Amino acid sequence: MGREILIYCGIDWAEKTHDVALVDDTGQLLAKRHITDDAAGYKILLDLLAEYGDTEETPIPVAIETSRGLLRAGKRKVFAINPMAAARYRDRHSVSRKKSDPGDALVLANILRTDMHAHRSLPDDSDLARAIAVLARAQQDATWNRQQIANQLRSLLREYYPSALAAADVWKNGLCRPEVREILRAAPTPTRAAQLTRTQLQTALKRAGRQRGIKADAEQLRDIFRADWAHQPLLVEDALGKQMLALLVQLEAACAAADDLAEAVGEAFPQHPDAETILSFPGLGIQLGARVLAEIGDDRNRFADARGLKAYAGSSPITRASGKKSAVTRRWVKNDRLNHAGYLWSFSAITASPGAKTHYRRRRDEHGDWHAAAQRNLFNRMIGQLYHCLQHGQRFDEAVAFPFPSVGVVAA
Repeated sequence: MGREILIYCGIDWAEKTHDVALVDDTGQLLAKRHITDDAAGYKILLDLLAEYGDTEETPIPVAIETSRGLLRAGKRKVFAINPMAAARYRDRHSVSRKKSDPGDALVLANILRTDMHAHRSLPDDSDLARAIAVLARAQQDATWNRQQIANQLRSLLREYYPSALAAADVWKNGLCRPEVREILRAAPTPTRAAQLTRTQLQTALKRAGRQRGIKADAEQLRDIFRADWAHQPLLVEDALGKQMLALLVQLEAACAAADDLAEAVGEAFPQHPDAETILSFPGLGIQLGARVLAEIGDDRNRFADARGLKAYAGSSPITRASGKKSAVTRRWVKNDRLNHAGYLWSFSAITASPGAKTHYRRRRDEHGDWHAAAQRNLFNRMIGQLYHCLQHGQRFDEAVAFPFPSVGVVAA
């Protein structure tokens, strides 16, 4: 009986066309193709894989430099290779360091042939988890985009319209509030703002959706706009006002996108079986819980243990040793989205959970951690607890998670 030959596939992914290479377990190039990025090209790829023994029971593993695309629609193992790692492997095959797409496809296939055990395949998440990931990441991007445009608008208003910033401070997250946007649209310059009457201000607040406290707010805004402020020359002020209106259009679009995506996340996330467990943790709401699920997925075999998830999140420290020197530092290579969600999660948990607050205070007082280090340590503990609860289908239990007296509580 002959030995079974193992086949590995590498795909150099581009915008319009892709290069495919197949090698056997001896490194022999079996086939190469140049395919297009459409249904016809995808069919050529599937036919090529099937020609060399690809089946649903024994799919040929594929290495590629992207974690997205139509290949994820199947059940085969797809390995997303970091481009920096692929570049290091390329030096094994060519010392000239010149890049070629067919050569890169061959390099990717050989990465699986030699070091498949050192790379992780894409998780086998459910369709619902992947859909939530799309929505949660898009909502996070929209939120960041909204804040970036709001910062640009704030910087511009400081140049010629400081009274608008004072008016925005009346409300929390002022520049993103519909009331402030309506007022800026009605009065794009401080000169025009000073001319607004009480009736005009009340009308603008009503258009923004306000129903209570309209008269008091209108009076307060009128006093702010009619106070003494420094002014730019009239022509410059008008030009800056037009620039502000252009930024305001972008901000309104970003606010609408963030709100619409947040609503979509709020509809999709509670449908997931893991939502109940995730939402039982203090500090995690619909939006933040969806971001956590989006990054860890629902494939229970993705992480071998809680330590793997902690390393992936960047919450656990890493020890580097060289000779007689060793250093314990935080991780720089991590899932940045999950790490950012963990920062917000631990910050909220400090006030939402007595046990989390006690843990944070102990890290500050007894271990001498700075705020960021203590907060990261709390995140490290809680994400380990989340891993345990998800694996065993349990809800968060304060007494089990933090079995020590809370702040201000005297032990019996």
